[in-house]
Amino acid sequence: MTYEMIQTRIDADKVGVVTLNRPKQLNALNEQLMTELGAALKEFDDNPAIGCMVITGSEKAFAAGADIGAMATYSFADVYVHDYITRNWEIIRSVRKPVIAAVSGFALGGGCELAMMCDFIIAADNAKFGQPEIKLGIFPGGGGSQRLMRQLPMCQAKLLMFTGDFLNAEEALAMGLVNQAVPRAQLLEETMKLAARIAEKSPVALKFLKNSMLHGADMPLPAALAHEAAMISLVFDS
Repeated sequence: MTYEMIQTRIDADKVGVVTLNRPKQLNALNEQLMTELGAALKEFDDNPAIGCMVITGSEKAFAAGADIGAMATYSFADVYVHDYITRNWEIIRSVRKPVIAAVSGFALGGGCELAMMCDFIIAADNAKFGQPEIKLGIFPGGGGSQRLMRQLPMCQAKLLMFTGDFLNAEEALAMGLVNQAVPRAQLLEETMKLAARIAEKSPVALKFLKNSMLHGADMPLPAALAHEAAMISLVFDS
């Protein structure tokens, strides 16, 4: 498939890489980009030669947010009737293989939300994370108001969203928002190392494990344990 706003490649270590590619807009996320991203991830998900995926951007910006210019004229009817955001943003949740966000520069608003949809976040030392939507009179609507409070202590999530303040890479690491903070020049190298380690594992077990964890996180413990038991029994057929 040909894409206009992303670039894709497959690494020799069974890793599929998607690079967001709207440099003039600092990779602002619009309808077309998110549709292309979803299509690329699903294509990788269906490819047995790929065991793990990486989403990255440019050195200056992973994604500076949703495309404010495109959103400016939207009304309630536009957003609600056309299922804005939910329609193509949440497709990442249906990807069964592990996905890693390699973040350099700005990951703000929708960019931060996109990173949080991934299974892991590796941050360069110049990374900036934040949900500054409140400064525009709106609030995080791409999952940010829900995922951030599950990722961080509630008081910290509220402070970030109520003020619109940013976190640098070390602050994000200390709070538990990211898995690793690395020098900018080593971001892709370190991310690809992790992706290759994961990609060599059992693809069946990884899919069932991700399913068990993602669905179990939203269940009471007894239901989550029952779901885990069902998943582990299925793995024994592989």
